[in-house]
Amino acid sequence: MRFNFITLFPEKITSYFDTGIPGKAVKQGVVEINPVHLRDFADNKHQKVDDTIYGGGPGMLLQVGPIYRALESLGDKKGKVILLSPSGELFNQTLAREIYESSDTFTLVSGYYEGVDHRVTEHLIDREVAIGNYVISSGDLAALVVADCLSRFVPGFLGKEESLLEESHNETEELEYPQYTKPYDFMGWTVPDVLLGGHHEEIRKWRQKNRKTRNHS
Repeated sequence: MRFNFITLFPEKITSYFDTGIPGKAVKQGVVEINPVHLRDFADNKHQKVDDTIYGGGPGMLLQVGPIYRALESLGDKKGKVILLSPSGELFNQTLAREIYESSDTFTLVSGYYEGVDHRVTEHLIDREVAIGNYVISSGDLAALVVADCLSRFVPGFLGKEESLLEESHNETEELEYPQYTKPYDFMGWTVPDVLLGGHHEEIRKWRQKNRKTRNHS
């Protein structure tokens, strides 16, 4: 799987994929990353890629021109284009699988400041995605969340143990069950005895009963 990242801070992308499971996947060729520096596609000597908002308003918007040229530079390696934006579809495991199955190449466009010129949304992307109902200072963080989640579907990205853990977070509202490790007793806080008996069916029932659910309140 290939990820292109259109970003103002390529080093944020490369540093994330230098370590841990993502780093191992890149080294093994399971995942390919390609940070694209948006300022390389500015049309002015100062590499300015943002400007004030027509009609007034605070902040700055990323211009459509540099994003258009950055996408064009990718040619047939552009794949599906996803804009990370607070107003996009809410990203969850179901949407992640749908996106993953749509292509093996993705270009993730990070928003900054007040966002992007709306012509980007209208003409240059395949879908707009939000990682939650909140605002963060950099679309790069959201792009990394999406890329990491999609990568977990790629055969070879996860080891056997991690794969089993991933399966426990299904595409419903059910989350992980409580898990424990040694010591059995820490300051009087003990592990449930059912987990110590070796009775697999009883353990399965306990885990299913105690699965957490998402609280939407």
